[in-house]
Amino acid sequence: MDWFFIIEKVLLISGVLVLSLVVAMYSTWGERKIAAWIQDRLGPNRAGPMGLLQPLADGGKLFFKEEIIPSTSNRFLFILGPSIAMLVACMTSAVIPWGDTLTIAGREISLQVADVNIGILFIFGVVSMGVYGIMLGGWASNNKYSLMASVRAASQIISYELPMGLALIALLMMTGSLSLKDIVEQQRHGLWNVVYQPLGFFIFLVCAFAECNRAPFDLPEAENELNGGYHLEYSSMKLGFFLFAEYINMFISSALMATMYFGGYAFPGMDKLGLDGNMLTILGFLALFIKTLVFIFFFMWVRWTVPRFRYDQLMRLGWKVMIPLALVNMLITGAVVLARQH
Repeated sequence: MDWFFIIEKVLLISGVLVLSLVVAMYSTWGERKIAAWIQDRLGPNRAGPMGLLQPLADGGKLFFKEEIIPSTSNRFLFILGPSIAMLVACMTSAVIPWGDTLTIAGREISLQVADVNIGILFIFGVVSMGVYGIMLGGWASNNKYSLMASVRAASQIISYELPMGLALIALLMMTGSLSLKDIVEQQRHGLWNVVYQPLGFFIFLVCAFAECNRAPFDLPEAENELNGGYHLEYSSMKLGFFLFAEYINMFISSALMATMYFGGYAFPGMDKLGLDGNMLTILGFLALFIKTLVFIFFFMWVRWTVPRFRYDQLMRLGWKVMIPLALVNMLITGAVVLARQH
């Protein structure tokens, strides 16, 4: 048994998990600062310099709040809901290549937890499980508002997974691989996929907003209609799990879009810098992280700019606009690929 390999993977998994949690934690601070900037306010500025300790204060508050489980709820499923949501959010990062390879003491260490040749299918399979967390949380609460919100969330996520999948089929026609590592390496030695698939990227971006329950698609949490949504009855860290899962999903969605359409850890001219492999890998990780932060900023900017859709508008957009657009994009891509082959 190769103990070094196991230690490498454990350290890598721990690093990715800590990175996801820290980014999710400080996304709450970033969201409030960006909202304040857009609305001409100061935002968090009491806990630490520039309010940087605010996420720690919020986490401590959630951790020490009284834990309330409604007497009429299904206790096991009530606890299982946020647990599934958090677990699924953390699992999706396993197949994302965060960088190339590091060489340490003669061993090549890949900055990817699992380089599976069906990486995109793995992400779709895991993400689709997230519906169960929300659905169980809303149903087990035994509250009509929570149940209505969870039904909304389930139908919304399922509806927008279809155009997202169709958009990715067009991308796979171009790349010929389901491995995210292969997709990044192709972009490293050519143009970014967004050049070939601008419509596919736009469809994927819109669907990512719906999948993450982000405004203007945050109908499952519509506080003016549903008193807060599917996590209405939750408190303490079970509520924290639902909120954290949303921000981790936003982080992973941003990293995924950067990986598939904007070169991932590759950046223009990286192989012409004449640097050694380890330095290039570190720069590649920083490039991917910066691209991801740009997408996170865009998620937050849209939230505080665009008003929430009505539910009928949300569904009409998904079924009557996004799916036809994705089908047209897939047919055009197929025709172009076929023409190039002949």
